[in-house]
Amino acid sequence: MTPNSTMKLRHPIQALILGLMALPTIATAAGDKPNIVIILTDDQGYADVSYNPHSPSEISTPNIDALAHSSIICTQGYTSGHVCSPTRAGLMTGRYQQRFGVYTAGEGGSGVPLDEVFIPQRLKPAGYVSGALGKWHLGVAPKYHAMKRGFDEFYGFMGRGAHPYFDHSDMDHPIYRGLNPIKEEGYLTTRITEEAVDFIDRHKTDPFFLYVAYNAVHAPPEAPEEDIRNVTGDETRDTLIAMIKHLDMGVGEIVKSLKHHNIFDNTLLIFLTDNGGSKTMHANNAPLRGFKQMDYEGGIHVPFVVSWPAQLEGGQKCHVPMWSIDLFATALDAAGLPMPQDKPLDGKSILPALKGETDKLHDEFYWSSAGLKGAWAIRSGNWKLVGQKKRVELFDLEKDLSETTNLAGKHGDVVSRLTEKYDVWLDEMADPISHQAKRWSADTPPPARKMSKEEKKAAREKAKAKRIKERDAKKPGETS
Repeated sequence: MTPNSTMKLRHPIQALILGLMALPTIATAAGDKPNIVIILTDDQGYADVSYNPHSPSEISTPNIDALAHSSIICTQGYTSGHVCSPTRAGLMTGRYQQRFGVYTAGEGGSGVPLDEVFIPQRLKPAGYVSGALGKWHLGVAPKYHAMKRGFDEFYGFMGRGAHPYFDHSDMDHPIYRGLNPIKEEGYLTTRITEEAVDFIDRHKTDPFFLYVAYNAVHAPPEAPEEDIRNVTGDETRDTLIAMIKHLDMGVGEIVKSLKHHNIFDNTLLIFLTDNGGSKTMHANNAPLRGFKQMDYEGGIHVPFVVSWPAQLEGGQKCHVPMWSIDLFATALDAAGLPMPQDKPLDGKSILPALKGETDKLHDEFYWSSAGLKGAWAIRSGNWKLVGQKKRVELFDLEKDLSETTNLAGKHGDVVSRLTEKYDVWLDEMADPISHQAKRWSADTPPPARKMSKEEKKAAREKAKAKRIKERDAKKPGETS
């Protein structure tokens, strides 16, 4: 072998050695944990995003649309509740909220049992810093505070979905920063956005989990006067349009901040709403039937968009049914963490569906509001059975997404099969926290009459006055 031939062999070997030495750096870069951002809007109508072809002409959401069109639009995205706090309880735990007794907004708002584990508690060992912003609605007592459930930071309010957008003076229902109530000013949607951008600015070099739970566009209808236009002739609808404008601007600012810091591509960002649009707020859920507080599609089938440019090809649609309970497992999957065995999840990672690796995540989806309301539903394949006390309706969602034709009379065998599946599932769930029955029966006493807004306000004022009187009656130096 000549010296020249030896040199010819040596160069490839040197290149191989240098390549092997570089592999750990390459692997580390490829294995960087993604940031995880969940933007959860409140009571936003299915057609109140203008990327929906059924959206009315008065709706314009350019920032949400831009995100949707560059991401994956999940056309069959659901929530596990048809009202606010049950959905949040299922999302935060990755489990049917009924497993721990949450069937209604009142039950979820009273607090999720402390032995349930929330997303940030699972992410923390992997080095994630977590922030929760906006509406919590998972317990108002200090022990249920977001920062007692794994979050490192919190800005927002603890309860009452109908929180004012401008007036933050009621210190019985205050805005919190961390564990402390604060005096605050400004339009709440804008303030939540500013806090989100600030969180990203401060944690841009960390892997972070950011939960942005806007209370927009939940009642009350309030928006800056200069943004309210007489577009539809409906004052509530016109105000809702202005509220949606600020919500859309917020989504745009969050995306802009992620891109500014060059971390958007490696951020798993999920945008969805917590239940169907509200009839009270004159939301538009076209082409779906019904509204919030119903188990028809209009109450549980929601805008649902997923972005992660580093891992998912954007500009497409995913038609695999999925729901909010899946976000827990999805976050762990994205972070490369194992699924928990101590608290088995009911949700599944949606990433395989988004990558085209599977066309099914769940055999069935279940909804239940327990016995007083008597509302429940099950989806199995394209069949959906909706129950309300004695009434049951069966729909073929593939042919009838708007649920216009009740097929229960023609397909009694399907009704029986789905009812049996639902009953087996409900038997496995816990009794409601409120001690109501799990199932409706003719012997169930009627629910108490709902108070009007004026009655609720009067009751709050009366309770507040009582607390002030009791406080002022204390002797000097006496503590509670």
